[in-house]
Amino acid sequence: MFNITRPKHLLQGERAEQQACKFLLQQGLQLLEKNFSCKYGEIDLIMRDSETLVIIEVRFRKSNKYGGALESISQKKQSRIIATTQYYLSNNKVNSKIRFDVITMSNETDINWIKNAFQT
Repeated sequence: MFNITRPKHLLQGERAEQQACKFLLQQGLQLLEKNFSCKYGEIDLIMRDSETLVIIEVRFRKSNKYGGALESISQKKQSRIIATTQYYLSNNKVNSKIRFDVITMSNETDINWIKNAFQT
């Protein structure tokens, strides 16, 4: 059997997503999907906050040397998230308010939750 070691940055990203999910669950959100992907892109977390469907992008940066985590979500990335969300909505017959949130992390304890980070 092959022993494939995953790159460190991917492992850090997975840990950040797990921490973000745990944090949001503690805030009362309900998890619907993790790492939903389709031909348009991927959504890190899909959760429900009361009557609102929340699409969450998780960004981890160990430093701001090349720009912060929030600044790394380009217009192109936002467009991919929106297209993926539309695909998810059409395939799951969801008809509710939608909010796009971002969780930024610079370490496992420094979590910044930005609600309504961008609009469609």
